[in-house]
Amino acid sequence: MSVSLRYRGYPERLSRTIRKGFPEQQGRATVSGSTAGAEGRERAPRRMRTDARRNIDSLLDAAKTVFGTTGVDAPAKEITDLAGVGVGTLYRHFPQRSDLIKAVIEREIDACADAAPVLAAAHEPWTALTKWLDRFTAFVATKRGFAAALHSGDPAFDGLPGYLVQKLGPALGSLLDAAAASGEIKADISAQDLLYAVAKLCAPIPDEEPDYGQRMVALLVDGLRSGESPR
Repeated sequence: MSVSLRYRGYPERLSRTIRKGFPEQQGRATVSGSTAGAEGRERAPRRMRTDARRNIDSLLDAAKTVFGTTGVDAPAKEITDLAGVGVGTLYRHFPQRSDLIKAVIEREIDACADAAPVLAAAHEPWTALTKWLDRFTAFVATKRGFAAALHSGDPAFDGLPGYLVQKLGPALGSLLDAAAASGEIKADISAQDLLYAVAKLCAPIPDEEPDYGQRMVALLVDGLRSGESPR
């Protein structure tokens, strides 16, 4: 599958992404003084208009749906029709297909990370962990063409590996810690290793059903249990 810079291709597994680990943090220089502060205020970007934010949200929702069903080679108009906006609006906010792909993936990563404390508050540790892993598995398994786009050499995707691990590593780690403290799972399970394992198992395999990876993840999750009665 070829991936061009402009609206062709879309990232399908995350295994190589996760293995890249954390990117180096780039420091930001700060300038002190009242003059610098005034300049900073003058250069501060204006707040995005409500209608622009609404259009972006609609486009991201539509792109997520289209990418998950039709695939990443779907015409841009299919996305804009579903979003209820013009093609010009799409290109204004996301000039390159890679810009849209990146935004959709980061949004999904954020949602997956945000789900961890919600599940932890609503369920026992083991149930919260398994429900979160189900969600992450669905996220990985439905991103058709993700690997192809990610490894296309497009610099727009350079920050995704670290972003994914930085957001999902702590989210999963908190669930693992709670389940280990309750005695329901082994205590030496690495969040990053588990993220990588799930992504690897979700890699498409020829002649297998689409849910094959999810069945394999279910076996992996069952193997997390400590074999002891929860405390």
